[in-house]
Amino acid sequence: MSKIKVLCVDDSSLMRQMMTEIVNSHPDMEMVASAPDPLVARELIKQFNPDVLTLDVEMPRMDGLDFLEKLMRLRPMPVVMVSSLTGQGSEITLRALELGAIDFVTKPSLGIREGMLAYSQTIADKVRAASRARLPTRGAQSAPVMLKAGPLLSSEKLIAIGASTGGTEAIRHVLQPLPATSPALLITQHMPAGFTRSFADRLNKLCQITVKEAEDGERILPGHAYIAPGAMHLELARSGANYQVKLNDGPPVNRHKPSVDVLFNSVARFAGRNAVGVILTGMGNDGAAGLLAMNQAGAWTIAQNEASCVVFGMPREAIALGGASEVLDLNQISQHMLAKISAGQALRI
Repeated sequence: MSKIKVLCVDDSSLMRQMMTEIVNSHPDMEMVASAPDPLVARELIKQFNPDVLTLDVEMPRMDGLDFLEKLMRLRPMPVVMVSSLTGQGSEITLRALELGAIDFVTKPSLGIREGMLAYSQTIADKVRAASRARLPTRGAQSAPVMLKAGPLLSSEKLIAIGASTGGTEAIRHVLQPLPATSPALLITQHMPAGFTRSFADRLNKLCQITVKEAEDGERILPGHAYIAPGAMHLELARSGANYQVKLNDGPPVNRHKPSVDVLFNSVARFAGRNAVGVILTGMGNDGAAGLLAMNQAGAWTIAQNEASCVVFGMPREAIALGGASEVLDLNQISQHMLAKISAGQALRI
């Protein structure tokens, strides 16, 4: 079996050395070359034809975003961004994902060598997922058709969404058409602390509904979407007759924190047949068991189909477990979620 060929683009010689060491420590991949800037990288891409590119953001001569935009237009290939964990860094990283990057790795702020070595398995997992990913084509998804607003739906109805690799754009595609009268949404996207607030703010500017990073104890309201904060599990809870956000600082589940399974299991318990569950693109199996629990509790459950996924991992596992009521293209999910809620068909007998 041939190895995954990786090319690293980073102006830091230490980072290039560390990425090379990490990649070459895994037997199924190799660092074929590294470049200090995009202009050198352009020639190395022609020479080595890598399977995956790891790309820094701030570099001399041409920054990572400019290079990524040109690359995805002229020579599309799987790209994993390497980003600093800062407010500005998170905005730039989210823009990179919009431009077509598959995923990102955060640089540790202190102790680069020790920090990067601790990320070795995570980096390897992201490189593997990128090498198998379906490249997102800019403009390939049809523009979202805004769904018509109906009467304000009861706060008893809600939607739970889970995603990982490729999920930031998939979630945007699902949320953007929703009317302001949409039922409440709880969303877990695998993302580290420092990025989820920027992600929520970005969605809030694009959507008719209000999108925010979830806060512990707040009441869950229709017309609002609540994003799990990075490094915290998001759960549904009840306070009397009302739904409430519960944030959980427990250990990772399925190697993730936040975990989709934690969210889905809580929705199965407290909302049952009043909920719709949606599992979107992502690697691994987080959310598969939780979607099955929702399904068994009477919720209507949707898995994204392979053709529209960047990585058909989490939906595939959920389907294999029997947890999906239906499998849909990304373009169909928004309409189907609201149809099931509005028609009361989530109340399965």
